[in-house]
Amino acid sequence: MTNDPRIPRPTVDQEAVLTHLHAAHRGPTPQSIWTAIADIPILLTEIGRLAQLLSRARWDFANLLAAARAAVAADHDGEPDDALGYLRDAVAEHTTWTPPDDGEQAR
Repeated sequence: MTNDPRIPRPTVDQEAVLTHLHAAHRGPTPQSIWTAIADIPILLTEIGRLAQLLSRARWDFANLLAAARAAVAADHDGEPDDALGYLRDAVAEHTTWTPPDDGEQAR
């Protein structure tokens, strides 16, 4: 894993989840099975969080790509206005992603 602050870190202790799963597989006792099952809501929450982050990244990319295309088209058409104005506006609207607080991991 990288220490890059721009990359979101998992909120799930993946090693603990795998340990629970392997314990339930090796010795399927009621306690080990229920412990592994208890990880499901945590994993679903993480999937939802990652889906939101992906959606945000895709939306930001689409907006920046549209601005770049508009700038190129304006330049190609010889518009008298600053063709890079589209990009400047898009970049100005783009907010910097800030990582969530380093709270305790879910599990």
